[in-house]
Amino acid sequence: MISAAVFTTGVVLLAGCGSGSTPTRASAAPADASVEAFSPTAVDDVLRGIAYSVNVNNPDGLTGDVFYTTGFSAAVDLDRTRGAAPQSPSQEPSRNSPAPQGGVSPGVRIMSKDGHLIWGWNAPAGKGTNNFRTQTLNGEPVLTWWVGSRVNGHGTGEDYIVDTHYHLIKTLTPGDGLSADAHEFRLTPDGHALITAYKEVTADLSSVGGPKDGQMYDCIATVVDVATGKPLSHWDALQHVPLTDSYVKYAPGRIWDPYHMNSIALDPAGNLVVSLRHTSTVFDVNPTSGQINWQLGGKQSTFHLADGVEFAFQHDAEMPDANTVTLFNNNSNSGTGGGGLSSLEWIHIDPVTHVATLVRNQTHPDQLVAGAMGNLQQIGRGNTFSGWGTAGHISEFGPAGELIYDVSLPGAGTYRAFFDNWQGTPQDNPILQIDGTTAHAQWNGATAVTQWKVLSGPDAGHLTPTALTIPATGADTTFTIPNQGLSYQVQALDHTGAVIGTTAAVTS
Repeated sequence: MISAAVFTTGVVLLAGCGSGSTPTRASAAPADASVEAFSPTAVDDVLRGIAYSVNVNNPDGLTGDVFYTTGFSAAVDLDRTRGAAPQSPSQEPSRNSPAPQGGVSPGVRIMSKDGHLIWGWNAPAGKGTNNFRTQTLNGEPVLTWWVGSRVNGHGTGEDYIVDTHYHLIKTLTPGDGLSADAHEFRLTPDGHALITAYKEVTADLSSVGGPKDGQMYDCIATVVDVATGKPLSHWDALQHVPLTDSYVKYAPGRIWDPYHMNSIALDPAGNLVVSLRHTSTVFDVNPTSGQINWQLGGKQSTFHLADGVEFAFQHDAEMPDANTVTLFNNNSNSGTGGGGLSSLEWIHIDPVTHVATLVRNQTHPDQLVAGAMGNLQQIGRGNTFSGWGTAGHISEFGPAGELIYDVSLPGAGTYRAFFDNWQGTPQDNPILQIDGTTAHAQWNGATAVTQWKVLSGPDAGHLTPTALTIPATGADTTFTIPNQGLSYQVQALDHTGAVIGTTAAVTS
């Protein structure tokens, strides 16, 4: 295959690399911290092994693309147990390094709904990614995700913030010597970030059948100032939630994970909404005092759960308004379906009567059970978007529960999936590749490209436009060249027909 590209500057390196500009490091990381270059990933490397099978794609009147992670998630490596009563955790050895799943490298992906790659980035060797989405920072759209290593069902790493030029502009950790966990990285309108963290501690586990000096993971909900990297508050589950509330039984020989924090959000009043998977509980927490305002589900629910309100080992708890909790109800800690089907759940909570009532429970038509991961996103027209975690699907439902969009993913699926608009303008130039009579026009992340104009000539110095204009299909557009033995070049056109990028010439 013959290819050519013209690259401009714009690769940003993390602090500690040998050359290039460095982003602001938004955490008090040690000077010798291991850091790695952040640079574009070639389209071919992103496409290699990609599997995104569109099963249903009905018009919904909405514009946007799909955001998800591939390869592995720290959340996959969990205690494989579930039950209304405590169960013994699996004795499988922990897996602390990533491995591609389904032949797909760990990374982040933006896909069009019809299954074309828009932008992708592969994690450095030995690392994984999680929780890829669009967010807003200082009024500007950004991409955010976690990069790091998985350790016993959680992650140790840092959170990335990337601008519309795909430059890494900031990395964050919770500070105070903590690493960013893989489960949550949420930006708030006041310039803060909500980050989950796990910390191995020694604690008295005698109340759950363990030793007085046993090893366990404390889970910490952290609030960090994005501009300075300064930690503003920490909420430690161990200080506020009894160990006996856990549904995962202590077992000797491994570090116990009684809480397993997997999401942090804000309620309309600015309190923290915290999901602890292993207690099957959603907590509303005062971020200043640490006081628990109320808890939903689990062994000490503030609210009586009316008929139909049932969830277990949940993910992604949020409050779209003061009286509604939404969550992804895994209903399983193993994927076996012993607790019922996984679902998207809307729950109304009444602060006066202390009763929680079911508003809506949305299962998947394929009767999916996700042993881990999953999320619920409310989008336009009353529709709901969802990643089904280890069940390996991404779906969209209408207000009446009708399936509008559905995708199958390989391996362990995706931790979360989102639907949103994104306008990216990469600083490198497009690439033309020719293999025989097949050509590929590639530009990773250039969302404004609608067509490719083909030029040809006897050599690179004598190129003229042909009659060939090819509709763009995301980051990689394939077409057939009319004649071999000539030089070719392609120009990227936007919706007005203006040239916004040009490849180097390639001789076929």
